[in-house]
Amino acid sequence: MNFKVSELEREPIDFDLELAPGAVDLGEEAEQQGPMAASGHAEVLHEHRGPKDIVADIRLKGRFDGRFQVPCARCIEPVEIPLGADFDLIYRPAVADAEATERSITAPETEIGYYQGDSLALEDVLREQVLLSLPLKTLCKPDCKGLCPRCGADRNRQPCSCDMGPSDPCWEALAGLRGRIESK
Repeated sequence: MNFKVSELEREPIDFDLELAPGAVDLGEEAEQQGPMAASGHAEVLHEHRGPKDIVADIRLKGRFDGRFQVPCARCIEPVEIPLGADFDLIYRPAVADAEATERSITAPETEIGYYQGDSLALEDVLREQVLLSLPLKTLCKPDCKGLCPRCGADRNRQPCSCDMGPSDPCWEALAGLRGRIESK
């Protein structure tokens, strides 16, 4: 769904959608499981920068909810997590600040996104909001043993028979250090 500035200037647009899996490309970070609900309100805000310089910002306020699958941080097995978040965002045309000289920006300006052309795609906004809502580290279970760094075996499924000593010759000088410290 695209929000065109010309349409929003006539009247704000309310939306209430259910997006099928794959409608929003989340890359390798996550995969949508089942429908994602998205609802909200889009409107144009005019920023007056001078008598003839008016910038049409798009304000998008809404919420998304859905189930997503992300890889476990230790063993890369898929983990399903529910996500939902409210958002209240301002998007400015990319050309509005293109010729600005280098300067410090204010804290509110860090909250402004940019759109290309004359419209903003809801799918782009939802992709950004879902990815920002993902937890930093997701585990399949609290005691996940992860993958063996040598052979890649999943230690949750089978014990690994790899030697746990240092594999890089650079670390061989430190290999017996623990034993020497404990014996003193």
